Amino acid sequence: MTDLTDPTPGTTRLLLGNEAIVRGALEAGVDIATTYPGTPATEIADTFSAIAKAKLKAGQDPGFYMEYAVNEKVALEIAAAGSFAGLRALTSMKHVGLNVASDTFMTYMYVGCRGGHLIVSADDPYCHSSQNEQDNRYYALFAGAPMLEPATPQEAKDMAKAGIELSEQLKLPVLMRTTTRLNHARGPVVYGPLTPPRRKGTFVKDPMLVTVPATARAKHPELLKTLEKAEQIAETSPFNSILTIGTPSDIGIIASGVSVAYVKELAMDLKLNTRILKLGMTNPLPRKLCADFLKAHKTILVVEELEPILENQLKTIAYDHHLPVTILGKSTGHFTRLYEYTPDIVTNALCKTFNIKNPYPTPKTSSLPLPSRPPSLCPGCPHRATYYAVKKIAPKDTIYPTDIGCYTLGKAKPLEMADVLLCMGSNAGTACGFAVATDQKIISFMGDSTFFHSGIPPIIDAVHHQHNVVITILDNRTTAMTGHQPHPGTDTDGMGRKATKINVEDVVKGLGVTDIHVVDPNNIKATSDEFAKALAFKGPSVVVSKSPCILLELARKRKAQESVNIYAIDQSVCKRCKTCIGRFGCPALYFAEDDSVHIDPTQCNGCGNCVQVCPFKAIHQEAKT
Repeated sequence: MTDLTDPTPGTTRLLLGNEAIVRGALEAGVDIATTYPGTPATEIADTFSAIAKAKLKAGQDPGFYMEYAVNEKVALEIAAAGSFAGLRALTSMKHVGLNVASDTFMTYMYVGCRGGHLIVSADDPYCHSSQNEQDNRYYALFAGAPMLEPATPQEAKDMAKAGIELSEQLKLPVLMRTTTRLNHARGPVVYGPLTPPRRKGTFVKDPMLVTVPATARAKHPELLKTLEKAEQIAETSPFNSILTIGTPSDIGIIASGVSVAYVKELAMDLKLNTRILKLGMTNPLPRKLCADFLKAHKTILVVEELEPILENQLKTIAYDHHLPVTILGKSTGHFTRLYEYTPDIVTNALCKTFNIKNPYPTPKTSSLPLPSRPPSLCPGCPHRATYYAVKKIAPKDTIYPTDIGCYTLGKAKPLEMADVLLCMGSNAGTACGFAVATDQKIISFMGDSTFFHSGIPPIIDAVHHQHNVVITILDNRTTAMTGHQPHPGTDTDGMGRKATKINVEDVVKGLGVTDIHVVDPNNIKATSDEFAKALAFKGPSVVVSKSPCILLELARKRKAQESVNIYAIDQSVCKRCKTCIGRFGCPALYFAEDDSVHIDPTQCNGCGNCVQVCPFKAIHQEAKT
């Protein structure tokens, strides 16, 4: 990992946008960093975690506290409390995580902060790893939060530092909105000096921190006044600037976020004559700066991913100032509200606006049909064994609500064990709803991290109302999908320290569930038997399927120098029934050209579940590695 704690100003490093955010926070003297992991923001907290672990292992003080909180709401509240005590804080999450934290976020803007607090919301245009592509700039408008939008890793570093300082200046949390392309891009970043952290603060009591209605009525006007002050800061912010390309013309461009990088590069490549208003502090919008820019042009092209937020505000400014300017963007068909932009998309819009021929040829596509390569559960994944065990005994019309995690990949053939998914924790809630609405059997699935995040309340609902559901908790001892971060069910925390491990089945029992089945999914028959018992039970039943993520198990074996079994198929016994591929679906299994079935030894992780699946006992252990 790049040394992000190097104290030498002027050092240049090639950093991910997420790493750059960490460096900027360290330069601001951050004291507390909290999160619930979610792509594309995950590496922010993972980097803090890695720094803390390395420092503690070396007997050094990391200088900050970091935590993988149980969910985004709790993460925000922990950091907010630190800020109330005068410490500087950063909370990071993916865009949908802010939905979870929004209850806290909305009122937090009323009471404000004391130490600077930067809230990083990582949007995901094109849904690379998300269930939607909501535009969280609306949250800044909704809550009244000052907002920064970096265009490059260097800006991500600079804005992280400036955002914490701005937050402390305004006594208001600052939202930094990033996108996947920025979070996961690498670029040269010049280090600035590190600011020593404060380490410990003091909480001074203030009745205005208790948001009873009288407090809220008094605080809302203060928020609006603070936003007026923030707008004046935006007018002269170095993150809002004008760049001239060629000779200025009556066509101007306004852009924000990563779109700025595309616009600057392509405007120079196309030799356009234009001026670009780059907006990095986008809420409150610097209305005077924008109005002056609009006055200087007859036509404006607005380049922003997802929603027409800047476009609509600029139209309002033009209307208020009676400006005869034409504003082009999503409403005129120059851009779409869908997905993330690419250089090709921006090039087409620029050429259309400036009435020039697109000099770049249309990319040729191959006429050869390419195989689909969707993500899949790893070879040896215990979730596959759980799903297979369920399918062996469940009626065909069983409803399978699922959730956010690796196990969502059970949606794919041949397992097809996912029927409904809304958000984190929705599996058990929708299961309860189906129990009311239908007479079909219901088996829902959630991971252990999801259980702790938001899966507990719907289980309480199921118990209280005695809904006839089977709720499955796939306990693989980690937050696997986002990179094996710890959660309350693990025995270490994000800083590598010993932590109290909370057993899922103990919590479930405490919630009032009386029918609890703890299974090892790698024993497929026994797992099927327990699910059959759960289905026969009248009322809420919980099955805890406990087996570590296969990647963690392999790492443990390597560390302990234990061997891994490798399996093969005896072709003289195999009947080519295709059960192992057609029903179980382990990706280590494949068809040869003669339609025979084989196991790829480079992919086999040695779980041995295929031995249990084969009805003709054609699979055997061949070797150890």
